[in-house]
Amino acid sequence: MINLYNIILYNPLLNALIFLYQYATFGDLGVAIIILTILIRVILLPLFYKSAKDQAILQRLQPKIKELQETHKDDREKQVKAMFELYREHKVSPFSGFLLMFAQLPILIALYQVFLGGLNSDSFINLYSFISRPDFINYQFLGLIDLSHRSFLIIILAVIAQYFQGKLSLAKNDKPTKDLTTVEAMGRQMVFIGPIMTVAFLSYLPSAVGLYWLTTSIFSVIQQIVINKRLQVSDERLIEIDKELHHKK
Repeated sequence: MINLYNIILYNPLLNALIFLYQYATFGDLGVAIIILTILIRVILLPLFYKSAKDQAILQRLQPKIKELQETHKDDREKQVKAMFELYREHKVSPFSGFLLMFAQLPILIALYQVFLGGLNSDSFINLYSFISRPDFINYQFLGLIDLSHRSFLIIILAVIAQYFQGKLSLAKNDKPTKDLTTVEAMGRQMVFIGPIMTVAFLSYLPSAVGLYWLTTSIFSVIQQIVINKRLQVSDERLIEIDKELHHKK
């Protein structure tokens, strides 16, 4: 099992990082990490995009979900059936966030092992034959940040990116807290819980890991902006259709 994990995940990620470090970034490990992170996100884009889109739509469906819960509050079976019918109508899955988390967890573990295990002669034995071993690894990112140590600057930037990612995933909602559904309330809480967990997590890790986290969070912010714009266009189109139907009546 361990050999399979190394063959499928750890070795490819390690080799990709060393390849980028030597041939694409002029010996800047930080730039190599950024490019590798972007490549991973591009490869997994369909999965990430589907999950983020589903979560954004689910946030917008919360008023309807609450209405169904009130309508069928005395019949749990009808309530669940009506909610899944709503999900099917809008082509979303309430479990997509969990599926994404489990899908990317092995990749996160492999990346952390690459960064935390150190890039040295012990790890270089896993390099492919066509990738030459570097004489040494320069851990300076742009000559300013030592990626082998913790960096408060990267932690702060990662926290900011995580916060905006959470804010963008929420639907616009001016309702008081007491009127929110459980999902809406959890969404608001995660806007703050995510950054807090980021601080707690990155405070004990070298900034190489923080740079990966910062890059993937920025990618998620950009992705969420695109999703929100597309959903806004869809919402506006639905409003226009409703107006046209009402006018015909």
